[in-house]
This record gives sequence, structure tokens and C-alpha cells, in this order.
Amino acid sequence: MSLEKLNAVLTDEVASLRAEGRTKAPERVIIDYIPPKGNKGPRYKLKGSDTEFIRMNSNSYLSLSNHPYLIEAADIATKKFGVGPGAVRFIDGTFHYHAELEERIAQFLDKPAAKIFNSAYTSVLGMALAVTTPSTYWIGDELNHNCIIRSMRIANVPRENKAIYKHNNMDELKQHLDNVPEGMDRVIVIFDGIFSMRGDNAPVDQIVKIVEQHTENFRDGVITVMDDSHGIGAYGMSGRGTEEFCGAKVDVLIGTFGKAFGVNGGFISASKELIEAARQKADTYIYTNPLSVADCAAAIKAIDIADGPEGKERLKNLQERTHQFREAIKAIGMESIPGPHPVVPVMARDTAKTQQMVKGLYDRGILVVGLTYPVVPKGDETIRFQINAAHTEADVDYALKMLSEVKG
Repeated sequence: MSLEKLNAVLTDEVASLRAEGRTKAPERVIIDYIPPKGNKGPRYKLKGSDTEFIRMNSNSYLSLSNHPYLIEAADIATKKFGVGPGAVRFIDGTFHYHAELEERIAQFLDKPAAKIFNSAYTSVLGMALAVTTPSTYWIGDELNHNCIIRSMRIANVPRENKAIYKHNNMDELKQHLDNVPEGMDRVIVIFDGIFSMRGDNAPVDQIVKIVEQHTENFRDGVITVMDDSHGIGAYGMSGRGTEEFCGAKVDVLIGTFGKAFGVNGGFISASKELIEAARQKADTYIYTNPLSVADCAAAIKAIDIADGPEGKERLKNLQERTHQFREAIKAIGMESIPGPHPVVPVMARDTAKTQQMVKGLYDRGILVVGLTYPVVPKGDETIRFQINAAHTEADVDYALKMLSEVKG
């Protein structure tokens, strides 16, 4: 068999994506990590460059990935149990680290139970498989993450069983709840906690109040589901995420260990009954090996740190550096989307300008992400900065100085 014919077709398909501006740039390869020193936070070196870069495109909000306690915990677990589980969870692939991590994240978030997955992405897919029936109706925010959109597809939700409301538009959410078709037994209202392209949050308190007014209209109620991957650990006074920031609880909370906690993996947290349903029905849990014990041990340690004095100090610095950056953006006359989250979009509103600024920052040792059409609508072209707890005041000052130079 030959791939010659297929290769030609795939090449044309990628060329079409490139013409539409939808292809990803070649992946840069990190080859070195330089620990913090003096007034400098960590630096990174890339293959083919001698520059020491500040990463302002990292989801590692609490900067825990290189923490010696996490590395030590992963090392101890690996030496005891090896580098892989050797089986899926229900075929004796469950180690005590898996069970302990599930208990620890549920406790941290004040939820009855939790189930860990290989990623938040597969967690959302698994949740959808666990709760969807032919008489389930889905309502979601128009800016929901790709994993939420895919979750409806993998759960075979038909077009007539779903509705989309404009971003954070509570009037439209009410209208959709009022107009759920006859014969629906349950409704899922699903949304991101933090919208990762914008850094703004869902108004959880308002959503919960609206849902409470409709839940008695359906046999199984209206269930709120939030993917707070960018919020948990990095948002709210104690890092409990968008629930804490808004002062309201959702029914099902999904998150990741791969952002603020700096490790790998994702989870669903909810009632014990829903978690057991996920264990029994979620293909993305049942048919794949779980996280390694190293990932689990490191994640447990990360939650312990986030829940203690050091975590509070890291969160405080994260909040202060975010405030420093956001205030200075206004001072140099650049536009952003307001909010306290460490995802800080700088609005360039032009594709060529965005690309020029991203390259200019790269040439000055700063890694950021440029978002252009069709990833964002025309006119909303953005440079996304992400502040981390290991960024120093001097790091942020330098980034701001370079931003001022390249903004034109």
C-alpha cells in the first residue's frame, strides 16, 4: 500500500488551511531552562537561538512545574511503581496515588467526589458521555472552548437538542431555557469559567440564579457544568477559581492539573453519583491508561502547596504582577479586556500589526501568542500575554518596555 495519492490530497488540504490563515507555525523546541536569579524570573532557550526568553505564553500560572517538592514527589512515586500504570483503571491500573489525587482535588474544591482523566479535554468528553441521553438539551456560551463543542459531537447531540447564547448574554440564556423543546428531560448549561482567549470570566452567580428558576421544569433538572481549567489555582482570593471569584457553585466542575498546578491531567468533580456514572460510561476514562503515578504524586504536592502559605504567596505575586501589567498597558495607551485574570489580551485589531508585534517581542526575548482571523473575528486581532507567579516586577517592566517599543 502507498500513501502517495493520499499525501497529495493532504498537502492540498494543508495548503488551503494556510491560505485561510489557519495553519500553526512550526513548533519551537525548548532546549534549556534557566532558574530564577536575582530580579530575574526563569528563562528558556530555544533550539536554533542563543536568546534567553521570558515565557509570557505559559499556562503555568503558579509556576510550580520546576518546584523541587513536585520533582521529588514524582521521583519517589516512579522509583516505587515505575513510569507507567501497565493497564487501564478497571484492569488493576489504579494505584493509591490515583485514588489519593481524586480525594485531594475534591477536598480542595469542596466537591463530594472527583475522577481524574488524562486531560481536561478528555474530562469534558467523558462528562458528556456520562450525562447525555436522547432527551438531554444542551445550552452553551458561543465562546466555549473546542473541547465543549467536541463533547456534544462525541455524545451525538443532534442539532435540535442544543442552543448557543451570545457571550455572557444572560438574557439569551433565559430565552433558550424558556424555549427548550417539548420532551426534554434534562438540560445541561455549559460554559468556560475563564475564556482563555479573552481572560474574562463567566458570571457564575447570575447563571446559577437563572438556572434555579427553571430546574423544576424538567424531570432531571437543569445542570450547570463549568470548565474552569484557566481559573482553578489562579483565580479568586484563595485560588479556588471562578466559583470563588463569583461566590456561586456549579453542579459539575471540570479542571486541569496542567495549568496552575503545573503537572498533567484533568478531572471532573461533582456528586458521587455523577462520578460513578462517569466511571461506568465515559469512554475517555474506561479505554485508556491513566496518568502515571509520577503525575499524580506531583499533582497532589502541587495542590498541597497551592493550599498552603507558599501557594498564597505565589498567588499574591501573580495577582500583583497581573495588576502591574494591566495598569501599565493603559498607561502606554493600549487596549485590553478588563479583569483581574493573568490572561491579558492586548488588542492590536489588525493582522499585520499583530504579526509584526509578536515578531518584535520575540526578537527582544519575549514569547507571546498572536491571535488573528479566523481564530478571532476580523478586527479583534489580539496578542495574548499570560502572567505567571515566577515573573518578577523587573520581568514585567521589561516586557512592558518592549511592548511599548513594538506597538508603533
